[in-house]
Amino acid sequence: MSISIVFPMYNERSYVVKSVALAIEALREITNDYEIIIVDDCSTDDSGSIADDLARKNSQVKVIHQTKNRKLGGTLKSGYQFASKEYVLYSDIDMPFDFKEIKPALNLLLMQNAQIVSAYRMNKGADGVRRHIYSLVYNVFIRWLFNLKIRDINFSFKLMRNSFLKDNTLIAEGSFINAELFIRAKRCSAKIIQFPVQYFPRKVGVSRLSSLAVIMKIVQEALYFRLGLLKNGK
Repeated sequence: MSISIVFPMYNERSYVVKSVALAIEALREITNDYEIIIVDDCSTDDSGSIADDLARKNSQVKVIHQTKNRKLGGTLKSGYQFASKEYVLYSDIDMPFDFKEIKPALNLLLMQNAQIVSAYRMNKGADGVRRHIYSLVYNVFIRWLFNLKIRDINFSFKLMRNSFLKDNTLIAEGSFINAELFIRAKRCSAKIIQFPVQYFPRKVGVSRLSSLAVIMKIVQEALYFRLGLLKNGK
């Protein structure tokens, strides 16, 4: 059994060291065959050099430095393409959940022969009313547009078989990549398991997911993707 964790990163100097340490601690309870892939999306602070230092000290930590800022979609695609292990976990680096949840998620994936295990937040309103409303509206929008029944599309806890990622080419450059993953899974009848976890809101820094530019990019990519399906008669 082998696992890759993909951490997209942009200006996360406050989190990178602790997050990697906790991830390693959780992974060692499962397997010694793991890798942690940090994809630095052109950070302007010193988080990139901090990640490089972690990689020098531990060969199982790998760092990819993007040559231009590619947002979440482009960053995740770089990490997914680099991942070499049998199972791949996407998580944000600000520790949005207890990494000890990886083990039960993996057990679910194996026992139910699923392609994806996707967690949803039990305490979804912990980020405040505005973020909760944004999330609710977006999930309803995607459900309506693609008939997709996923409870928490953008939550950063997705455990996948690497074979599924290799067989499905993702194209989104923005945060729509999370919805695209589920849409492609649905189209190839891949089994998706959803389970609840306790969510830990960010304590340092500001999430970019609720910015107007990110929201507009998500809507644009969602509509383009839907139009593409309609043109192909699907």
